[in-house]
Amino acid sequence: MVWLRTIADVARRGAAVALVAAVSGCAALGGGPAPRDIYTLSAPREFGATSRHSKAQILVAAPHTVAALDTDNIAVVSNDISMSYFGGAAWSDRVPRLLQSKMIEAFQNSGGVRAAGRPGEGLLIDYQIATDIRAFQLAVDGARVARVEFAANIINDRNGKVLASRTFRAEERAASDTVEDAVAAIDRATDKCLVDLVNWTLGRI
Repeated sequence: MVWLRTIADVARRGAAVALVAAVSGCAALGGGPAPRDIYTLSAPREFGATSRHSKAQILVAAPHTVAALDTDNIAVVSNDISMSYFGGAAWSDRVPRLLQSKMIEAFQNSGGVRAAGRPGEGLLIDYQIATDIRAFQLAVDGARVARVEFAANIINDRNGKVLASRTFRAEERAASDTVEDAVAAIDRATDKCLVDLVNWTLGRI
C-alpha cells in the first residue's frame, strides 16, 4: 500500500504542496528502493487588476529543455555550470510536464480565455504557447536562490506566425538549502513567471 501525506503552507500563500509517499512495511521487507519525497507546485489564482478577456482557445505545448532538466529530479546548480540533484526527493512529474500543467492551470484560473489545454484534448485552437525552459533550480553560488526562466512564443495556429516572444525570469531567496525551502522558493518564482505569462498573453491575443 502507498499513503499520501500533504505538507501545507511550505511557501507564501500556501505555495508548494509536498506529497510524501511512504512504502508499506511489506514493501520495505521486499527490499524495494527507498521511497522519495514527492513535491509539486501550486498554480497562481491572483493576476492583478486586469480585466483582459479573450474568446480564444489556447494550446499549451510541453516545454523544451536540456536533458539535465528533462527529469523529475530537483536540480541544484553551483557556479552556473555544475548541476546536481537533491537526494531522496523528486518532482511529481518531469519538469517540462509539470510546468506545462501549471501553465494550463494558470490560464484556466485567470478566467481570461475560453479554454486552455494540451495537445490531444480536442480544442479548436486559436493560439499556441511554445516555451523553452532555461532554468528551474536552486542556485547555491554564494546565496541560496531559486531561479526559474523560460522563453515563450505566442503562435497563431491558423498561419503558424509568431505573434509575440518574451523571456520570463524570476528569482526568490530560499530560507535554507533544505529541499522543502528550495521547493517553496522555486514555487514562488514559478508563480511570478506564470502570472506574467498569462497577463502578457492576454494583452496580445
